[in-house]
Amino acid sequence: MAAKASANGKAALTPKGAKPAKPAPAVKSSGSTKAAPAIKVAPPLKPPARAAGRSVTVLPEPAKQPMDELAALWAEFKDTASLQARERLILHYAPLVKYVASRVATGLPASVDQADLVSYGMFGLIDALEKFEPARGNKFETYAIPRIKGAIIDELRAMDWVPRSVRFKAREIEKAYSDLESIMKRAPSEKEVAARLGVTLKELHDVITQISFVSVLALDELLSVGSDRGEQVSLLDTLADRGSDVTMGLEGQETRGLLARRSSSRCTTSRD
Repeated sequence: MAAKASANGKAALTPKGAKPAKPAPAVKSSGSTKAAPAIKVAPPLKPPARAAGRSVTVLPEPAKQPMDELAALWAEFKDTASLQARERLILHYAPLVKYVASRVATGLPASVDQADLVSYGMFGLIDALEKFEPARGNKFETYAIPRIKGAIIDELRAMDWVPRSVRFKAREIEKAYSDLESIMKRAPSEKEVAARLGVTLKELHDVITQISFVSVLALDELLSVGSDRGEQVSLLDTLADRGSDVTMGLEGQETRGLLARRSSSRCTTSRD
């Protein structure tokens, strides 16, 4: 039997067939616990102070990137007033005019053609190109949109023969009708609209009479006749011709038919 050292120094007997235990690793005990050494951080390097009387070498700046094509066009147009650069800038910003014209057209009647609004806005774009200063660092779109819209509105006002006061009254009446309909959930009466506007019923009738002369329709404008078939006729076809007689029109058609048949019969006789 193998002997195993015990804690008191005497050999202890191990049973037969058992493997002797591995001795535990020796642990060295120190009398006192030492703290971990502190890590010193090196201070950042400071540039050496310039000595008095010595020249300092200035490193050259990195080469600037070449200007893009649009910036080159702006530089050419502002420096030389080149017509070619001006035309290229107009073509580049033409979609901006179409965008503004489409936004303005949403509040206008269908009789106003959007192509006319685009042509009006082009004058505003050209004026913005002439007055824009790229050196200030502003975006051209932010600068040009109010001027394009202003040019369109100015042209519409110049072509409008209706006074602005009448237009204002018409908008006020439409607003009063829409407000009362949303509140009462029904169509308001004229007395309720007059009370909403703070006017008398006679004054409301006078304003409505003025507005009735404002609406202008084109004679070639198409109108829907039937919802099922989707037929459309022009406004001119719906107007009655009071100066003509229906019987005279029928007699004229009959006379033209007789003349056509007589001329055709003469032609066949002469050939025979």
